[in-house]
Amino acid sequence: MESGNKLRELMAAVAAIAATALLVFFGNGLEPRWPLAWFAPVPVLVYALGSSAWRAGLAAFLAMLLGCLNFWSYLALLGAPHIVWLADFGLNALVFALGVLLLRALGRRGAVWAAWLALPAWWVSFEFVRNLLWPHGSGGSIAYTQLNFLPFLQLASLAGPWGMGFVLMLFSAGLALGIHLWGSERGRAVRVLGATLGVVGAVLIFGAVRLGGRQAGPEVRVGLVASDVSHGIAGPGAPALGLFEQYAEQAQELAARGGQVVVMPEDLAVIVDPNTAGVDAIFQRVADSTGAVLVIGTNHVSGAIRHNEARIFTPNSAVRGYSKEHLLPPFENVFTPGTSRVSFAAPGKDTGQTWGAAICKDLDFTNPARDYGRAGVGLLLAPAWDFQVDAFWHGHEAVMRTVEDGFSLVRSARGGFMTVADDRGRVLAEARSNSAPFATVLASVPAGHDGTLFQMWGDWFGWCAVVLLVSLLLWLVPGPRRPAAA
Repeated sequence: MESGNKLRELMAAVAAIAATALLVFFGNGLEPRWPLAWFAPVPVLVYALGSSAWRAGLAAFLAMLLGCLNFWSYLALLGAPHIVWLADFGLNALVFALGVLLLRALGRRGAVWAAWLALPAWWVSFEFVRNLLWPHGSGGSIAYTQLNFLPFLQLASLAGPWGMGFVLMLFSAGLALGIHLWGSERGRAVRVLGATLGVVGAVLIFGAVRLGGRQAGPEVRVGLVASDVSHGIAGPGAPALGLFEQYAEQAQELAARGGQVVVMPEDLAVIVDPNTAGVDAIFQRVADSTGAVLVIGTNHVSGAIRHNEARIFTPNSAVRGYSKEHLLPPFENVFTPGTSRVSFAAPGKDTGQTWGAAICKDLDFTNPARDYGRAGVGLLLAPAWDFQVDAFWHGHEAVMRTVEDGFSLVRSARGGFMTVADDRGRVLAEARSNSAPFATVLASVPAGHDGTLFQMWGDWFGWCAVVLLVSLLLWLVPGPRRPAAA
């Protein structure tokens, strides 16, 4: 009999680990299936609520670690040793396991509502604090699994990725608690499930209403051009001039077809002070003759300092430069990070529009996008460079910034997608950079700014999650058991 119980326990553990691991594997990663992320933690949570602490923690750790194998080949492609995967995702798995144990401990003490909030508060606190310390910012947040679920994505306008991650984990915790309580305390199970569905329903109603609104401002015709023929960075002098001439021809053509702004990829070629006049003349000529704004990514060397820079050419105006603030280690360790934003009035008489510039990895972070939102930017122009296999995952992380901060995005990446999105996170036009020797996109996008709560209050929800977590941990301080009534 005892051996039979042990076998059933083992089979239950294996089934829970396998189910959660598979849901994480396909619900997260480079091309996530967003519905799966809502249910991924549930099997291991249900198992944890009915098993011993050490079994629950081990099952949760293994389930999350195995699910994160979806990033194994990606990190290998980037040349990262396997220990990097183990360190990054081992930490994720450990944090998840501790969160599961916190939910279990509170649930066992009869604090059902505290248990319901525990895992979301724990997980979001981890993601939020990691975002403050990690060189990849909010990258890897569970919220990015939901970029295609537009009604839910609108929550980012209020609470950023932290609010989205909280609701995702809250749904799983509520469902697991409801299943666990259903056989013994059906009334409490119904109340927990009702509260869970009520929160999700309110969020989706808000999202549907916001999606029904129209972004402020007139539409702008935007052009994007990228080429994957050259996979490196053109050297200074003749190689740089030759490549830029080709891009300028494509920009001229897009402007002739109505493009009012043309964005090209980042870090295309090296330019060295004081010999930048030749490069600038190529693009300034196109800007002056067409009236279009051109944005081109360069590797700008000035003495001992090197910047990953976006050079911005506006008609009959001096060249502006924006230096990338958030750099990708170790590939961009040669660069000095920028420290200032670049925003400017859109060309034309009394347009009333403000545009800004950022570069690729800058948009993995909630700033500088939030500063641009606060400056009233309605159109953000972003040269970028991805790694082909992460075209959706990394390229679309930037789309969340549009919802958070109320602007449209024009992001032109080589090795990925050329993407145009509005401030509801709708992708209005998109094409792969390898779809032609010089792939182009021409689309119309609203260019007005819409204020958002997240833009005004910033990471308020992340801090609230930390405070909530501290409060919930007090339930575990030794003392009298809490009342069992829900």
